[in-house]
Amino acid sequence: MFAVVDIAGQQFKVTENTKYYVPRLEADPDTEIVFDNVLLLNDDKTTQIGTPSVKGAKVHAKVLEHLKDDKVVVFKKKRIISYKRTRGHRQFLTRIEVTKIA
Repeated sequence: MFAVVDIAGQQFKVTENTKYYVPRLEADPDTEIVFDNVLLLNDDKTTQIGTPSVKGAKVHAKVLEHLKDDKVVVFKKKRIISYKRTRGHRQFLTRIEVTKIA
């Protein structure tokens, strides 16, 4: 069984008892959260496609921790005029574990 869920404006294909990194959520660690914007729900026999979401479908998840992603280095250069700029960026993430798809 799997589901496609909209989490913070991004779509994730989730299965039960699996951990995912999602954009930072406003929930404390070790709390249970429920995502009710399920776009697609598939058990082994049938597939339900939402218009825009599947009615009555929910995904329960547990927030494990908040962390930062690896650094992404942005480097700009123009050859002749000796222009060089280096910038770095680290995205804020939340690690969740999907406990139940209902």
